[in-house]
Amino acid sequence: MIERIPLLTGWRFSPEWRDGMEKSEGGHAFADAALPHAPVELPLNYFDETSYQKVSCYRRTLPELDLSGGMRAMIRFEGVMAAATVWVNGKLLTEHKGGYTPFEADATDLLKGDGSDTLTVRADAREREDIPPFGGQIDYLTYSGIYREVYLDLCAPLRIGNLKVECADPLASEKDVRARVFAVNAGTAVEAAVEVTLSDLSGRRLASTAKNVTAAPGEGEFEVLLPSVSGLSLWSPDSPTLYCVECSLAPASAGSRGAEALPADRFKTRVGFRTAEFRSDGFYLNGKPFQIVGLNRHQAWPYVGYAMPARAQRKDAEILKNELRVNLVRTSHYPQSTHFLDRCDELGLLVFEEIPGWQHIGGEEWKAVAKENVAEMVRRDWNRPSVVIWGVRINESRDDDPFYADTNAVAHRLDATRQTGGVRYITNSSLLEDVYTMNDFVLDGGPVALRKQREVTGLDRDVPYLITEYNGHMYPTKKGDCEERQHEHCVRHLRVQNAAFADPAVSGAIGWCAFDYNTHKDFGSGDRICHHGVMDIFRIPKFASFVYASQTPPERGAVLKPVTWWARGERSVGGILPLLVLTNCDEIGLKFGPFDEIRVTEKSADFPALPYPPFVVDLRHIPPEKIGAWGMKWEDGLVTGYVGGKAVAEARFASNPVVSSLEAAADDAVLDAGAKDVTRVTVAAADRAGNPLPFSDSIVRVEIEGPARIQGPSLFPLIAGSRAFWVESSGEAGTVKVRLSCEGLETRELTLEVR
Repeated sequence: MIERIPLLTGWRFSPEWRDGMEKSEGGHAFADAALPHAPVELPLNYFDETSYQKVSCYRRTLPELDLSGGMRAMIRFEGVMAAATVWVNGKLLTEHKGGYTPFEADATDLLKGDGSDTLTVRADAREREDIPPFGGQIDYLTYSGIYREVYLDLCAPLRIGNLKVECADPLASEKDVRARVFAVNAGTAVEAAVEVTLSDLSGRRLASTAKNVTAAPGEGEFEVLLPSVSGLSLWSPDSPTLYCVECSLAPASAGSRGAEALPADRFKTRVGFRTAEFRSDGFYLNGKPFQIVGLNRHQAWPYVGYAMPARAQRKDAEILKNELRVNLVRTSHYPQSTHFLDRCDELGLLVFEEIPGWQHIGGEEWKAVAKENVAEMVRRDWNRPSVVIWGVRINESRDDDPFYADTNAVAHRLDATRQTGGVRYITNSSLLEDVYTMNDFVLDGGPVALRKQREVTGLDRDVPYLITEYNGHMYPTKKGDCEERQHEHCVRHLRVQNAAFADPAVSGAIGWCAFDYNTHKDFGSGDRICHHGVMDIFRIPKFASFVYASQTPPERGAVLKPVTWWARGERSVGGILPLLVLTNCDEIGLKFGPFDEIRVTEKSADFPALPYPPFVVDLRHIPPEKIGAWGMKWEDGLVTGYVGGKAVAEARFASNPVVSSLEAAADDAVLDAGAKDVTRVTVAAADRAGNPLPFSDSIVRVEIEGPARIQGPSLFPLIAGSRAFWVESSGEAGTVKVRLSCEGLETRELTLEVR
């Protein structure tokens, strides 16, 4: 493209569609809207999900455009739920089925370009049986509206529609980098020059090649080779080195036929060089064994559902990488925001990306849309080094060999550099993909954490094998559940990860799931929430989140989390023993009140395959009289983590946990003006040791002054002592004051800048 114009503001929205709206507002009620947009702001829980399953209308005026010289105007939608019909000046431009993949159309011939052109979108959020994932029950919500970005791309008449960058041998010291240039010629045949340049992210040019081509009318493909490029670093989770590949397509000379009307078109993409291969003996990254430790992610938030802008999308990737410290995320159960995936590329977070669906397979029209979803997903994300496998099967569906032979073939035809997988929960399933990807929920408290691969596949040999879900609905746990449940929740995650590490035929395991999420009435806890996450719906940690964080070296930061509320009578048998301590430290100390510290060096023998097994402190280590036997005075507690004999972390507990302060913090101090932006604010009622009080339901009031608003209610109770909310900017610059008050506590005030 030559220029990208974001179409994020200036929209008019009507919650109900009426015939004729494609031509005018017609006296109907429209309100101002900005993208990403949530047509319905939902309660946190106990709502009717059919409230958003409607057909709505979006309209906006397009800016004045210079379309001289044969310029083309492409309108691109990143995501509209679930079916979209688009008009320009009342004339049909395009239609698209599917809410999770992008689509675009050439609007040039319908435009006047004088600033009066009108773009209208009919957004159908009904759960239609001709569109995946619909037709059966779904354990997640699909929300509604234009919930991702829209752009107007100005392109040359000979434009670059897409660019795919491949490297035959990324591990070679000198790499042959091949660029496949997908061109679209809206004019007559022309001789043109195509140039491809490889640079680092600072702009330093590393290689460049140009060649002349003949561009026939319509779609065409050219290949450009950058041979023997040296000095390129590999992309990996520890060193996610990215490069920029830029392609230009321009008339070869002024004398070429039609060349005087052809400005240069450009396409830019980021790439990384790495190998990723699932084998029968595990997963290999850059030729070396690599154990996958992952979590699934839904792209949903409280109140606004999917309609979160770039900052929140990127923040989720940062939470997964830096707080949960997993090395892979599965985009369950659909392609997710490019902003999220951009951040995965930058951080070195591997991605399992899959098509929309949940158990149900529809009819032929439904299947056609699903196969197109595969193509749209692959074309959008084929240059991302973070994406290591395509999910080309409907999550947890039954076998359908002709259908899945087709979806697998689509992915392989478009991208021969990645393997495919198909997530199932049935055994003895047809293996049409490259990797047998399995949701294994065998762990129900019994002795078996994971089934053996051949028991699942029914094959007489090992094949590439990956666990894609476990735990979840087998043991849902709320952030404020009792201590014994929290303990067992952690143990179940530990057991599956231990089993995956112990079995060389398992490439790794991806837990269900990272964050709690809203769901249909048919699932969850009856409150429209699935409490399956290791974090709650506000991205606040549960104890089980530290199962994952603790499996990384202490060089990345010491992790120390005793699984306790530190209360004598919380457990059914009293006391806090056995005390599970999730940590990557090699020794811990436990101090109870005035008693001397007890050192524990022996880690739990129940998880021998884990990189960092937890400690379990019990009466083997400390006698009852030194840990508050029943009837004794309850004391403060201190747990210290040691690495190499040096104290590196501590956890303090108050014996008298009264509310001492209202704690609040914003993820970001500065928001961007000119478009919708958000930041999360976490708030907690804390005791004098700084710990959130797990059974506090104190009421918090939020007041906002300045160009911003709160998503959701401004008056709410804490949940298990803490909660979060998102502050959404209005698009105007200025200072935002966020005041938080709670009866009996000092008011807190945060200052944000919108620039």
